Amino acid sequence: MKLTQVAAQLYTVRDFCQTASDLAATARKIRAIGYEAAQLSGHGPIPEPEIAKIMAGEGLAICATHEPAAVILDQPEKAIESLQKLGCRLTAYPYPQGVDFGDADSVNLLVRKLDAAGARFRAAGITLGYHNHDIEFLKFHGAPVLDYIYAQTDPRHLVGELDTYWVQFGGGDCVEWCRKLRGRLPFIHLKDYAITRERKPVFCEIGGGTLPFKRIIDEAERSGCQWFIVEQDTCPNNPFDSLRISFDYIQAHLVA
Repeated sequence: MKLTQVAAQLYTVRDFCQTASDLAATARKIRAIGYEAAQLSGHGPIPEPEIAKIMAGEGLAICATHEPAAVILDQPEKAIESLQKLGCRLTAYPYPQGVDFGDADSVNLLVRKLDAAGARFRAAGITLGYHNHDIEFLKFHGAPVLDYIYAQTDPRHLVGELDTYWVQFGGGDCVEWCRKLRGRLPFIHLKDYAITRERKPVFCEIGGGTLPFKRIIDEAERSGCQWFIVEQDTCPNNPFDSLRISFDYIQAHLVA
């Protein structure tokens, strides 16, 4: 992994991305930390051309986005148009809103819609990924639902955007999941997992938790990963400080 492949997920600093001026200030801070790319998520209703101009002006590439789940499944052309305006060719289905993973019909409907949407994205030169949480580790036909989602979709239509925290939280093995998605993992969320004295799992900066990131990154690279995206859903203090701590750890311990 090279430092130029490390990106920041804007969801980490979502409260500072709700207006164009705030987004510009946020992009400037992220670039000053050392990140050269970002994934768009959680920002306010800012027109795509303006977002693209802001990010380029602050020296940040838009490596990927998260598009609304319902738009991806039911209005893929709308999501494609948005990505084209941003000049971005990689996105992810962010969360299975309204999907009942205990109901076979609900799971199969999701799978069919993901595959169909992914085919539309692929025809437009865009890659669709699936961003997991813990819920996908519920068992379905004897294995995690996430296994079924990938088994029942065309690898050309749906790739993985593994989230390391949620894989761990769900009881999965991050290294094994990187291996499972060999050739199907263009991006990954690097998100550390820690335990408090009260035995509660918490989000933390990279290097502050329990996840074996050297092994995860090595396996992700073998699976063709291009973007290593730092995200922290909640931060103990200033989220920009958390992004800096994670970046500094990655720079010191994890890059080639």
